[in-house]
Formats: sequence, structure tokens, C-alpha cells
Amino acid sequence: MVVSDRAMPRAVSSDSFGPPEAYALVEAPSKPLETGQVRIAIKAAGISFVDVLTARGEYQVKPPLPFIPGSEGAGIVAEVGGDVTGFAVGDRVVFSAWGGLFADEVVLPQRALRLVPDGMELISAAVFPVSYATAWHALVDRGQLKAGETLLVLGAAGATGLAAVQIGKHLGALVIALASNAEKRALTLASGADSAIDGRAEDWRDKVKATNGNKPVDVVFDLVGGTMTEPAFRSLAWGGRHLIIGFPAGIAALRTNLPLLKGASLIGVDIRQFGIFEPERSEANRDTIFALAARGILKPAIAHIFPLEDFAEAMNAAAAGQSAGRIVLVMD
Repeated sequence: MVVSDRAMPRAVSSDSFGPPEAYALVEAPSKPLETGQVRIAIKAAGISFVDVLTARGEYQVKPPLPFIPGSEGAGIVAEVGGDVTGFAVGDRVVFSAWGGLFADEVVLPQRALRLVPDGMELISAAVFPVSYATAWHALVDRGQLKAGETLLVLGAAGATGLAAVQIGKHLGALVIALASNAEKRALTLASGADSAIDGRAEDWRDKVKATNGNKPVDVVFDLVGGTMTEPAFRSLAWGGRHLIIGFPAGIAALRTNLPLLKGASLIGVDIRQFGIFEPERSEANRDTIFALAARGILKPAIAHIFPLEDFAEAMNAAAAGQSAGRIVLVMD
């Protein structure tokens, strides 16, 4: 049984990498269900900058072709295969995948699914796990952020940046958000940031220090890269930790004397490899963030919702990075 009134599911697909306009919405025959697999009627899928980068073939790992973009989504269980336990037809589930989710349906192994907490909408659930799992892994496992410390978030109005703001406040840190426009700064403040500063201002480092009582910060959450990385690292206190999550503004070069002079650490954060090499810790983290979401402590912000037919416009909006909140595709 498939929860759909269409003769055949649809998917956004292309035989070659390229911009959103290189992709088309086509009919996609349903895949047979194997043991341990679940068929899901996708109801919502998040769009991130990484999704667009991967679709262009510009991500650090290239998926096989033909390619269907989409790495995070939520929907309804339509069919369960043999040996599947814990899920039944009609369950609301959230999931992540290496592509394949800009579509009406997907077949995934049981281990890729998680039940959506009561009271959480599917649109919010679709954009929750990846960003919040990344921020939690970065701040707790890698950065070891402690209550009373100061956290500086670069690109704070993005999906993972807002997650870092909310998690940083939950952990008891003073959170300073950098964002590029007034709307984004307002969103970071509404999400719990103690202060929000224009990251384009020439004197943003001075403003960060003044906001922190004329002291350097303890942890930098760097989603930006490029020319922001070195001045942010220079803003660290002794023993500070600079977390590298992404670099859409370019890969920065950092002088190696800076970590020595500050006794500071430059730390890489790769949520994909964390899940591969430490699956038990990864799942425990997800248990934690979903429990916090069920309590209303963690909640993503949604900026725009597009129908699947408008996938190109939605992907271009996500790539532009001008929205205060997430871009979501809905299938119905």
C-alpha cells in the first residue's frame, strides 16, 4: 500500500550535475520493498545550501548519477517490509538520506527512521535532525561548551546557526550571534541569542568583545569560512575552541602561530562521518535533541514553504541564503 492518490510518484532528477534548472520533475516508479526496509510517503523536505551544492556536483563527495537531491525529510509510513519492528503504516516519521528526498516517496532502511514526537509538525520535523544533530555534536562532543562560557556563532541565522544558538542557551552559555541583516538578527534574538551583531560591519570584533564585557570568547561556531575565520579565531580566549562546520564563503588559511599563542584548538565537525564511525553516540545525541524538541526547547524556524513543482525556485532561494529561517518543499 502506498499513501498517494497519484498513478506514479514524482521525483526531482537529473542525469548530470548542475544548477536547479538542470533538474526536472519526472515520474519515478516505486522501488520494490526489501527485508528491513520501509516505504514512506514524503510530506515535507528541507533544502539546505549543501543540498544545492551536492546537486551542482560541487560538494566534497559526489553521489552517483542519476541524482535526486534532498537529504532531510518527514512523512507517513506507507508500507513496511519483513523484519521491520517499531514502525507501522500511518506512523509519522522523520529521516535523513544521501539524496533522494525531493520526491513523493522514498524507500529507506528502518535504521534511517525516527518517530516524530507528538505535537511536532511534519514541516518542522523535516528540517530538524541534521541541523540540530550537527550543532549538538559540535558544541557538546567537539567544543565541550560549558555553562558560563561565551559562544560566538557566525552565520547564526542559518539552519545550523540557529540550532547552535538554541543549544548554546540550553547549555547555559552567553550567546553572541553574527548575522548579515536586521531580519536575521531579529530571528537570532527570538531564538535565544543574548546579542546580535552585524557580521558585515568592519568593527564586528570590537562589538563582540564589548558585548562580552571586553573579554575574548570561549567557543566559535564557524559556519561561514572565508575572511571571517581568521578574525574569529583571533577573538578566542586562552584555551578557546574554534569549530569548523562549513565554509560557503571559501576555505580559509590560518596562520599556525595563532593556535600556539592562544593555546586554542581548531576543531573540525563532520556529522556524516561521526554517524559512520560512532553510530551509537550519534544515535544517543539524536535521542537527546528529539527529547528537547518534544519539550519545546529546540524548534527550527521556517521562512518559506514551496510546493514540489517549484523546486528550482526553492533551491535557488536556499542557495541565496537571504531568508531568515528554513526553506521547505511540501509534496501535497
